[in-house]
Amino acid sequence: MRWLHPQSDPDTTGRRPVRAGAKAPALGAGRALPSLLLGLTLGLFQMVPASWAAEWQVPNEAGAIAHVLAQAADGDTLRLAPGIYNERITLDRPITLDGQGHATLQGDGQGSVVTVTGPGITVQGLTVKGSGSDHGTIDSGIQLTKTARAPVIRDNTVLGNLYGIDIHGARDALVTGNTIEGRQDRLMNMRGNGVYVWNAPGATVEGNDIRWGRDGIFVNSSKRNTFRGNLFRDLRFAVHYMYADNSEVSDNVSIGNHLGYAVMFSTRVKVMNNVSLNDRDHGVMLNYTNKGVISGNYVKSAKDKCTFLYNSHKNDFSGNWFQGCGIGIHFTAGSEGNRMVGNAFVGNRHQVKYVSTQWVEWSEEGRGNYWSDFAGFDVDGNGIADAPYRPNDSMDHVLWTQPAAKLLMGSPAVQLVRWSQSAFPALLPGGVIDSNPLMRPELPEAANRVEQDG
Repeated sequence: MRWLHPQSDPDTTGRRPVRAGAKAPALGAGRALPSLLLGLTLGLFQMVPASWAAEWQVPNEAGAIAHVLAQAADGDTLRLAPGIYNERITLDRPITLDGQGHATLQGDGQGSVVTVTGPGITVQGLTVKGSGSDHGTIDSGIQLTKTARAPVIRDNTVLGNLYGIDIHGARDALVTGNTIEGRQDRLMNMRGNGVYVWNAPGATVEGNDIRWGRDGIFVNSSKRNTFRGNLFRDLRFAVHYMYADNSEVSDNVSIGNHLGYAVMFSTRVKVMNNVSLNDRDHGVMLNYTNKGVISGNYVKSAKDKCTFLYNSHKNDFSGNWFQGCGIGIHFTAGSEGNRMVGNAFVGNRHQVKYVSTQWVEWSEEGRGNYWSDFAGFDVDGNGIADAPYRPNDSMDHVLWTQPAAKLLMGSPAVQLVRWSQSAFPALLPGGVIDSNPLMRPELPEAANRVEQDG
């Protein structure tokens, strides 16, 4: 249903535009109606269905968006003409603001460019630039405040703002299909995040392309959030969790960041089917994180560690692929009770770094993990090696606690110690043991997707 442009509406009394083809009522028409009939008529107008909401064609003129917003009613759609609009706007009631892929909102370098404070608001198809530079007020391209309810931010291009999209207390927000590029004119730690989530239960961030800035998604003191199918590049952390329980990080891709997926001080977080390629420090890091599920992730070529656990307990690791890292997985600070089954450790310089005087079993119900450096035999052909695998020996423990001992790596004494331990396993000091190592690895679906996409 098409509606007249507000400036071309023949009714110049300040009332809403009428439907195209309809005749505007005469100014005094209502006076001839009985008072009861007039009341019924007004009541019917208040009950107009959402399908009758107006569509406003907003011209590319100074102040045009604010002018039309003042006239539009709940449920209306504002469609912007092509061009640059030098405005900062606040949306406080159910409105759709549609840039149609060819309109740009250019801020004045102060505050946030678009601020959403009301319920049921959609912002789509816009290019948004020119936020302020104040971390205290979280100056953003698009800011969703705590009074916003179920906002939808989709298919926008958010460029060069301090923060890209700030979900600051808004419940049930959906941020999808956006391209977000942060600032590059500051040191990385002084930049803002691509998407910042604070105390925003039910927020979903999916299918976005996020680059530069500080962290791709930084979530703090929130819960029941879903971060799915995003691409992260050239950032500090792809996803950074702080005090965020009962949430999900799935099907994301992190390429060339300092760290892929960092989950800190959180409980019952699912990290599933993600990809980390060439991240500098770690692919996945858990810090004071408990009862999580880390499953189906593909981590390759992290220079330091594929996965790092610090004081994290009772997490379930299964079906992950850790390849080509300095260390496949590193446990420290008393990380205990973690289940490790069905993972593949492929070509890491050290498969596992785990210092303990007790043995920790990494198999369950006759099934363990795959180790690329284990030359095991499978006489009965059941896919399980016939001997256990121990990834570390006493020399590993010495080297980790006394790094200067690396100078002795090629010495006959070190080689004699290692030969003795391989010949007499009872001499081993404790640590990880996989009693049922797998003979063949199983590549996660996430890796197949990356290979297919190139």
